Amino acid sequence: MSGKVVAIDGPGGSGKSTVAKLLAQKLDYDYLDTGAMYRAVTWLAIKKNIDVDNEEALTNLAANVNITFNKEKVYIDKKNVTDLIRKQLIDKNVSYVARIKGVREAMIFLQRKIARKGNIIVDGRDIGSRVLPEADIKVFLTASLKERALRRYNDLKNTVNITLENVKKDLQKRDKIDKNREFSPLVKVNDAIYIDTTELNVDEVVEKIFNLITGE
Repeated sequence: MSGKVVAIDGPGGSGKSTVAKLLAQKLDYDYLDTGAMYRAVTWLAIKKNIDVDNEEALTNLAANVNITFNKEKVYIDKKNVTDLIRKQLIDKNVSYVARIKGVREAMIFLQRKIARKGNIIVDGRDIGSRVLPEADIKVFLTASLKERALRRYNDLKNTVNITLENVKKDLQKRDKIDKNREFSPLVKVNDAIYIDTTELNVDEVVEKIFNLITGE
């Protein structure tokens, strides 16, 4: 790796994607949203009517899907799926797809390939533990369930008919799946910097991590 690699992990609603994007802009680094890759596989599986419990079919799908990024837009083949993979249906199914070992192995291979050049911020749930265990900086972001649910609700309420309580329940379900899956679960590794963002705004979190990266 020719430049620094920064791994940011954490549960849904912890702010990791927003923080990672802003950090990449501030540092002039590339940004890799690994969650978008699992969402893309999930979207394609639903489009092809593949059941989320069909491990063999999903593994084969993930091994052959062509996912690319261009200026934070996500493509499958040449189709822009950036908005499509953020739908509530994907939210409800992505953790089931992402728990499958074959799917994760296929995505991890691509993620490592993309990150190899360095000067990149990579966020997800298993970056510091499984994807890039030798990353230069590892951060684990979290927040209270109440705060994470409120953030997710505020993101969705203008486009989706949903309640705060339902968002909270969905996050609880995703947390349970992510933390308890057999392969590559969500964990905080010993050498990751733990940051609770419950009482922090986005700029404060970005500044904290920026200082870690630059040594300021």
